[in-house]
Amino acid sequence: MLACIPEEITKKAWRGFTGRKWQEDINVREFIQNNYTMYDGDESFLEGPTEATDKLWGRLQELQKEERAKGGVLECETEVVSSLTSYGPGYIDESLKDLEQIVGLQTDKPLKRAFMPYGGIKMAEQAAATYGYQVNPALIKVFNEYHKTHNQAVFDAYTPEMKRARHSHVITGLPDTYGRGRIVGDYRRVALYGLDYLIKMKKKDLFYCGGINMSEEHIRLREEIAEQIRALNGMKEMASIYGFDISEPAKNAKEAVQWLYFGYLAAIKTQNGAAMSVGRISTFLDIYIQRDLQEGTITEKEAQELIDHLVLKFRMVKFARIPSYNELFSGDPVWATLEMAGIGMDGRHMVTKNDFRFLHTLENMGPSPEPNLTVLYSHRLPEPFKRYAARISVNTSSIQYENDGVMRPVWGDDYSICCCVSATQTGKEIQFFGARANLAKCLIYALNGGVEVTTGEQVGPEIAPVTTEYLEYDEVMHKFNAMMSWLVELYVNTLNLIHYMHDKYYYESAEMALIDTYTRRTFATGIAGFSHVVDSLCAIKYAKVKPIRNDDGLIVDYEIEGDFPRYGNDDERADEIAIWLLKAFMKKVREHHTYRNSEPTTSILTITSNVVYGKATGATPDGRKSGAPFAPGANPAYGAEKNGLLASLNSVAKLPYEFALDGISNTQTISPDALGHTDEDRADNLWHILDGYFKKGAHHLNVNVFGVDKLKDCMEHPEKPEYANFTIRVSGYAVKFIDLTREQQLDVIARSEHRVL
Repeated sequence: MLACIPEEITKKAWRGFTGRKWQEDINVREFIQNNYTMYDGDESFLEGPTEATDKLWGRLQELQKEERAKGGVLECETEVVSSLTSYGPGYIDESLKDLEQIVGLQTDKPLKRAFMPYGGIKMAEQAAATYGYQVNPALIKVFNEYHKTHNQAVFDAYTPEMKRARHSHVITGLPDTYGRGRIVGDYRRVALYGLDYLIKMKKKDLFYCGGINMSEEHIRLREEIAEQIRALNGMKEMASIYGFDISEPAKNAKEAVQWLYFGYLAAIKTQNGAAMSVGRISTFLDIYIQRDLQEGTITEKEAQELIDHLVLKFRMVKFARIPSYNELFSGDPVWATLEMAGIGMDGRHMVTKNDFRFLHTLENMGPSPEPNLTVLYSHRLPEPFKRYAARISVNTSSIQYENDGVMRPVWGDDYSICCCVSATQTGKEIQFFGARANLAKCLIYALNGGVEVTTGEQVGPEIAPVTTEYLEYDEVMHKFNAMMSWLVELYVNTLNLIHYMHDKYYYESAEMALIDTYTRRTFATGIAGFSHVVDSLCAIKYAKVKPIRNDDGLIVDYEIEGDFPRYGNDDERADEIAIWLLKAFMKKVREHHTYRNSEPTTSILTITSNVVYGKATGATPDGRKSGAPFAPGANPAYGAEKNGLLASLNSVAKLPYEFALDGISNTQTISPDALGHTDEDRADNLWHILDGYFKKGAHHLNVNVFGVDKLKDCMEHPEKPEYANFTIRVSGYAVKFIDLTREQQLDVIARSEHRVL
């Protein structure tokens, strides 16, 4: 038993719980494995929304409508720097506050965006100004003259080469102007142990850190632990503002949900990271709910209400963003990713009733992009759960699926998805997010001797350009390989610099306070333009590609003679090149030192930024025109898929996850009629497709079930009530379709709609 938690407290909080290791040290995973209840049944036990849920959700929808009418932001803070305790209590509606089962807002008002200058004062100013707000000049002076910010530090240290690569978008989407995110605090610890114990354990870590070997790393870590302890104390004070004492463990389900949410609230009050994930909380919370149900202190309707109100709060998370961020990541996403299901290391499935409850929020309150609901999929999950999840997908297009079978051997059975598709061990690990290397532009540089075709600037190394009448495969591969080596080295060095400055100037103390002090770190890189490089190399190898040059001798377009295999058709000729490209890129990344000895990974993922990346990239030898959007993530190029959905899935499934541990994003739109003519048939066919796809070793699938005609009507008539919450999966996350720019809406419409399997 934990010596520093009085026995009279643990008897109340941990009554009925079993297991030993989690009571001797912080080990939430062990607690879950010893106490969760598998559920093999169907959704018939679920309850509809309570009157309180309907009223609160109705009020929030009114606020969201008002927010949209004001251009996307309801209100921005300009006078108060956001911190754990900078605001008093806030509620969705003061007159309805007694209805809120779970309380806590980022600021003092719902949907009001906080002022967060530590990432960059110019960024915070610009974000406010975009929506007609002016930051207090005194605060601007403080963060310009007295307190250096992360963004300023990064640009002070950038080399000219880094700036050129950033400006040309050959390295793109870097987390140098926003919080890096992808750090998931183990918010469950607040509920299971209470903050007093967590503080004592951090103080113990601080005492033993360094010793006789006070190295630079130990000095840095000691300061970070001190910041974490300060954050834990701040969380206690924050909770007390709402009348709660979270120093002790939660004693019932309602407290467990509230305590956990306070941990997450601390994160979103202090960081505006690119991804502020919730983590793997469903099974954990089910343990408390199941105990209360057995004790008769809660009803199923009350249990659903707790989950509905928690999800309601996740739907309200907002950050002030700069225009360039909104262009990259359109739709105002937060990536509050929340996972469910999966298989334990002992072979038991981890589906609980709570997994059904979280999915049921999409019925009780309608579809929504947040939280980013993620099913950790296995063919061994109970069939009723697979069928229910598939039915929700068919009806809402609001769920993504990730292959637990390929992730569990790497991350164990207690991992969270820290962004869109990227796994990290909950409470044991963080990820350094790293944006994208534009490999399509890299290929163009290889052909043009490192010159940026849109400006004529020498960005890459000055190698001899291709001068032949037709592109020759061996020559192109040699030059592309060399150019990719240059790009990867510069990319890794740039990320090392950015993350050094993040730790120094915009450290995530609240999140890190809920993670082990001695944590594993992964170093996430990413690829943009993947399918276009693959198809370009296929065109050069199997057809005849004649470059078209401008007056300066730069290749600006191509004439293609003959046919060639394309990635996305289950054609080994193309798919082998795709596998080579992923492996070659990742092997080059592994050659370089990564910050804080982090473990390099990569992803094939481009969010909605495939439009921005494509706009900055010239024509490619696969026939894609200059400025045209890239295909998202690991998706085949638009129009390339000729053999139906299953062939497309087979191509993506061949990409080896071990070379892309940061994720392989695949987004597919399926015509409802392709899945069947009834909801039951569609759900059954969908989960059978998922079974087959993931058995082949595929990593991820976003599922959209609707026709393009619906998208077109929504684009032209966004005022229709049925489109207010119309949600679609894009690339790794979901958005309300009406929140996308028209350009991005057209991009989504241009994607393949599979009418046949």
